[in-house]
Amino acid sequence: MANPSPSHSDDHDHAPVVTQNNERKILIAFLIIFSYMFVEAVGGYLSGSLALLADAGHMLTDAVALGLAYVAFRLGRRAADAQRTFGYARFEVIAGLVNALTLFAIVGWILYEAIARFRDPQPVLAGSMFVVALVGLLVNIFVLWFLTRGDSEHVNVKGAVLHVMGDLLGSVGAIIAAVVIWYTGWTPIDPILSVFVSLLILRSAWSLFKNALHILLEGAPANAGSSEISEHLRKTIPGIQNVSHIHVWSLTSGRVLATLQVQPVAGGDVRSIVKQVEHELKTKFNIEHPTVGIDWEGDASCSLEEAGAPNASHAGHSH
Repeated sequence: MANPSPSHSDDHDHAPVVTQNNERKILIAFLIIFSYMFVEAVGGYLSGSLALLADAGHMLTDAVALGLAYVAFRLGRRAADAQRTFGYARFEVIAGLVNALTLFAIVGWILYEAIARFRDPQPVLAGSMFVVALVGLLVNIFVLWFLTRGDSEHVNVKGAVLHVMGDLLGSVGAIIAAVVIWYTGWTPIDPILSVFVSLLILRSAWSLFKNALHILLEGAPANAGSSEISEHLRKTIPGIQNVSHIHVWSLTSGRVLATLQVQPVAGGDVRSIVKQVEHELKTKFNIEHPTVGIDWEGDASCSLEEAGAPNASHAGHSH
């Protein structure tokens, strides 16, 4: 059993700070998208354009996803308590996963509408369709620019950006379809472009889905696997004889935590070794809160690793 080595205060706050800038960006994007959704729905109804009505439905789904992301941010700002020692930040990852699932739903709906329009083409007022789609394109470009200012790597901001990109591509497709229909009267261009846009959305949705699911499954970041950490620490810190019980996971986007045990060489300065380990984990692997335990007896067995279970218990830590 590893004994703790006190290098941190026991009242360390694990809960990350949710940036108000991200929260504000999501809220403003929601208000803009939700407002223009009504304009596009009315325009689609008056012009007889199924493409615009479909894009309005797309924007409705996006508004719901953005609203969910905003709620997640608000929950993420709630302080940690005795039962939820990490706070509520993981709600943000759940919202990111829901965003990805809604993107999958959007793709399915676009494909369904495309098949329906192939089977039963409808007359379209190309001029009205073009104007509404062009304004929608400008709205989406502004929202996309606004969301990508500053921090755009957060899982929820990424989800919002993907949704807006889907809207933007939908607007481009509607503009192209309006121009083609105006000059040629060939209505099948509309469902063809819709299918193309849906494939682009599907690719982005899959990437977001994998990222969010990886975090929820306590997966280690790509650059911080257990073997990489063990090899680096043993190579750079002479006082370490062995590294074991390594568990690395992301609390939320960009917030990486880790627990591990190190076996010092005989006569080694334990306090110095712990500080060196913490420094290497923070600078090399961007692990903001490492928890280091000391393996005094050289017992490197770990029931969690053997069973393949999640890191449910962190016995023998040093804070």
